[in-house]
Formats: sequence, structure tokens, C-alpha cells
Amino acid sequence: MDEPEKMRLDKWLWAARFFKTRKLAAEAVSGGKVHLNGQRSKPGKEIRPGSRLSISKNGLEWDIEVLVLPKQRRPASEAMNFYIETDESRERRGKEIALQRAARAAAPTHTEGRPSKKDRRMIHRFKQQ
Repeated sequence: MDEPEKMRLDKWLWAARFFKTRKLAAEAVSGGKVHLNGQRSKPGKEIRPGSRLSISKNGLEWDIEVLVLPKQRRPASEAMNFYIETDESRERRGKEIALQRAARAAAPTHTEGRPSKKDRRMIHRFKQQ
């Protein structure tokens, strides 16, 4: 497969499946969530193989090096081959995911609004006992 020599940053982020749309990728780059070689950049900035990216999304961070510039968006299993992630970044992200899971498990589930008919019956039974 013939790969281009350089590619727009937002297009690469979309093709590598970090973002669902190019617009979301462009907004993340403009908002400072993506750093190219340690510096903020614009969505149209050209990247090449060997470029280093730092991506922050949903409280998680990736430190990666670009390996491939694809011609088109590929399935997620192939998109993982477009970059290499540092071991430190992978460990840090794993710890953060574990913390988020623990926080979700510890937090009580809160229902919004009025109790349903079933909930009211359960409350009534509980009060009568």
C-alpha cells in the first residue's frame, strides 16, 4: 500500500480512530488536547512518520509515535498499527482506567425524577413491614 509522505493532524487522528469524526479531532487539537512534538498545534499541521503526539481524551492520556500515514480510515484492529505507544503511557492509562472503574463502582446509582409505579409499591411494602 502506497502511503502519503505527510498528512493533516486531524485527519490522522480520525484515521487512527482516536476520534469518531474529523470535526471532533479538529476541535480537540484546537482546544489544546493534542500536542505535536511537545507543542500545541493547529488541526491542519502536517505530520510525518516519527512525529510524537500527546493526546488527552476523557481523562486518559496517550503518548505515541506515528508510524504509518494511511490513505483512508481502517478498522480499529488495523488502526492500532498506525502508531506505537510508550510503555509508560500504557501503564499510566491502565491505572487511570482502574481508578475510574473503582469510582463508578463505589458511587451510588441515582435515579432521576419520580419513583416508578414498581418503585412506589416497593417503598409501600417496605414501610408496612
